[in-house]
Amino acid sequence: MLLPLAGLVARVEWDQFWTLVTSEASLTALGLSLRTALAATGLTVALGVPLGFVLHGMRGPARGLVRAVVLAPLVLPPVVGGLALLYAFGRRGLLGEELGGSIAFTTLAVVIAQTFVAMPFMVVSVESALASRTGRHEAIAATLGASRTRVLARVTMPALAPALATGAVLAFARALGEFGATLTFAGSLAGVTRTAPLEIYLARETDPAAAAALSLVLVAVAIGVVALAYRPVRGAR
Repeated sequence: MLLPLAGLVARVEWDQFWTLVTSEASLTALGLSLRTALAATGLTVALGVPLGFVLHGMRGPARGLVRAVVLAPLVLPPVVGGLALLYAFGRRGLLGEELGGSIAFTTLAVVIAQTFVAMPFMVVSVESALASRTGRHEAIAATLGASRTRVLARVTMPALAPALATGAVLAFARALGEFGATLTFAGSLAGVTRTAPLEIYLARETDPAAAAALSLVLVAVAIGVVALAYRPVRGAR
């Protein structure tokens, strides 16, 4: 685990590090990555939390099938996920004409691709947190006259806050590092769809020093995000 990181650190040209990571191409790619990852995280929360509740409430064989479909992006080859999105939302895809044209190869396509691959983290976090609860506090609140909406807002959701925070930051990290589905579905247009991972991929042949420097930035962000993700869980315990 440490050797790849050590190899990356060894290839960084430290005397030029700041210049490389603050170049116009690097800042544009990093800015686009941060904006799209934040938007994808918002969609992941908005869609993944209800889906986690639905999945937890399901019973029978259908639950296993739905869970397998929801978690499929975790194990799909990235190019397969990108092709699936392209065939769904591309100009000639299932919804291409209905959407008034293709959304592929746009910034929106980047957000959709990132949401697609990050969604399982939120769903798993919510479902696991719900499965660990006995429902006793919800039952007590209901016997005291609280409506289902109030029980959800005042009892269940606050109890799920650590899991929601963990799922959100992990989804953000996954969205920030997304590469294969983005390249296949959104392409690599500078300032439009060329995120930091795509910029690194292109720079690795023409400017290895810039690729190594930008890679180290993403490694630092990833480690920081993962460390942040698990702080609330330990605090809750």
